[in-house]
Amino acid sequence: MFNHAPDGYICPFCLFVRGVENENVLSVQSDLVYSDEVVTALISAHQWANNQGHVLIIPNQHFENLFDLPLAVATQIQGVARRLALVMKKVYNCDGISTRQHNEPAGNQDVWHYHLHLFPRYLNDNLYKSSYCFMPADERAMYALRLRDGL
Repeated sequence: MFNHAPDGYICPFCLFVRGVENENVLSVQSDLVYSDEVVTALISAHQWANNQGHVLIIPNQHFENLFDLPLAVATQIQGVARRLALVMKKVYNCDGISTRQHNEPAGNQDVWHYHLHLFPRYLNDNLYKSSYCFMPADERAMYALRLRDGL
C-alpha cells in the first residue's frame, strides 16, 4: 500500500536478524543489544556526536513502515524501547530519551524496514541540529556490551 523499496531491494535489517554480515549490511553481530522471537535491538552504525550509543529497534519479520506494522508487533517494539530507555538512563547517565521513526521518502525513511531510533539525550545536546557519521564496529561493540550488561 505505502511501500517504496525498489525492485530487488536487499534488506540490511533482515540480513542482520538472520546473522548475515556482508557488503549490504553496515551492522555486525557485535552491535546486538537484545533479541527475542519478535524484536531485535542493535547499536546503530550511524551515530550523532553528542548522542552516541543510540539504538535501532526492529521487528524480526520484514515490515517496511508503520503502515505495514501489525499492532501486536508495534506493542512489542514499544515494550523493548521502554526497557532499553530505562537501561540507557542508568548506563549512559543521560538526562532524557528521544525516540524517532521515519516513514516513506517524504518522512526521511532511507532503510525500507521499519525501525525505531532510541537516543540518549543530554541537556543542550543539539541532536536535531547535528549530523551523523559512521561509527566503527569496535566502538559500537562497547556500547552494545554496556547495554546488554545493563539488561
